[in-house]
Amino acid sequence: MVFRVAHIGTGNVGRLALTGLLTNPAYELTTLCVSTESKVGKDAGELAGLDLSTGVTAVADLDAVIAAKPDCAVYCAMGDTRGPEAIADVVRLLAAGINVVGSAPVSLQFPWKLMPGKYIAGIEEAAQAGNASLFITGVDPGFANDLIPFALAGTCQSIEQVRCMEIADYATYDGVTVMFDVMGFGKPLDETPILFQPGVLSIAWGTSIRQLAAGLGIEIDDITEVCEKEPAPEAFDIAAGHVAKGTVAALRFEIRGMVKGEPVIVIEHVTRLRGDLRPDWAQPAQPGGSYRVEIVGEPSYAVDICPTSRKGDHNHAAIVAAAGRIVNAIPDVVAAAPGIRTTLDMPLVTGKGLYGLG
Repeated sequence: MVFRVAHIGTGNVGRLALTGLLTNPAYELTTLCVSTESKVGKDAGELAGLDLSTGVTAVADLDAVIAAKPDCAVYCAMGDTRGPEAIADVVRLLAAGINVVGSAPVSLQFPWKLMPGKYIAGIEEAAQAGNASLFITGVDPGFANDLIPFALAGTCQSIEQVRCMEIADYATYDGVTVMFDVMGFGKPLDETPILFQPGVLSIAWGTSIRQLAAGLGIEIDDITEVCEKEPAPEAFDIAAGHVAKGTVAALRFEIRGMVKGEPVIVIEHVTRLRGDLRPDWAQPAQPGGSYRVEIVGEPSYAVDICPTSRKGDHNHAAIVAAAGRIVNAIPDVVAAAPGIRTTLDMPLVTGKGLYGLG
């Protein structure tokens, strides 16, 4: 069966998800929707960075996506800075009978106990009306905070703590909005970027905390957050732009799911723009960056995940993984019962049909 798929968003994740769609014969691209005016009218192959012409040119109107009546829409539009708009887009697609899988809006990865019930009910009503399902993976890179820890936890006799870590050098990450506006790199240490506004960390990663808690049968009492910043010892440039001396050049933050005053489920990020900054913070298992899942229990685990790519560095590889999970989930999203689906609902995606596509 060939699935007719629309694609929305061609940023860092979206471009690589689009590549996955165009290079897999299981999918037929119906429409491509973008938000950048300069991309409108360009062929999907060009925007994916591929040497091919698809005959599908980019539009800026979600109505065109809906009019094409695809089986599924891959939604990779920016959600960090336009959460309400992203949710509205998803609701429109679901109500029109179009299944949705994507990286955003992250709040819909596991919205219960995060979003007000009336908003969740509105999304569910749209899904039921359109007989469509929704699966949002998040990008972290979309598997390190659920698939891996759940697989390991399923072998334990007892569990005391689960910790999921991203330890990475972001100097090669070229997302200007994410790097400077959202994360606050290159900003004065006393300036508060979007990510560190009160409660934002708990919203952004609270979905992962609550999903892990639900899967492990843990009742979380509270979610807390802590962060540290490190200034640049001198000025230097990164892919996204310039970092002045004394501005933020490294971050470490934790989001903690608390039970009786103890951190039981922890998401930790150590993000540097240079490898020599804060050597006392956790170090990656490979040059540049890695992911780590730690379980304290019986047995205990410390598992390092080291993504690599023949087409880029560790940051590129992690985004390929996030995009791959989205694209490979399409058949199961189309087959799923209508409504908001999560990792706890979806079957295990095994990579069926991927051999020989590289």
